[in-house]
Amino acid sequence: QVQLQESGPGLVNVSQTLSLTCTVSGASITTDLHYWNWIRQPPGKGLEWMGVINYDGDTYYSPSLKSRTSISRDTSKNQFTLHLSSVTPEDTAVYYCQQRTGAIWGSWGQGTLVTVSS
Repeated sequence: QVQLQESGPGLVNVSQTLSLTCTVSGASITTDLHYWNWIRQPPGKGLEWMGVINYDGDTYYSPSLKSRTSISRDTSKNQFTLHLSSVTPEDTAVYYCQQRTGAIWGSWGQGTLVTVSS
């Protein structure tokens, strides 16, 4: 069973870069047809897909966040990392990492709350 765990600061100041790492166990992030997503949920709002890195290291981002978002990976540690720059209080949310195999949505991390402080 694939397990994911988010880690990173719970508080970020306005205009700084938010960085969160997802550590994966139970599968390699380079396994064919595995896709590794970042998704967030602001307080009182729905889920928002932010971007994905696939088994080949290719990345795709939400158009609304593309200018501020990047996703990288460390295959030696089986981790992938989200970077969101120039944060504002509107970026306050619970951030989740999530795994997909082909079209099948799989495991989620427990989520981590990040608050952007002004």
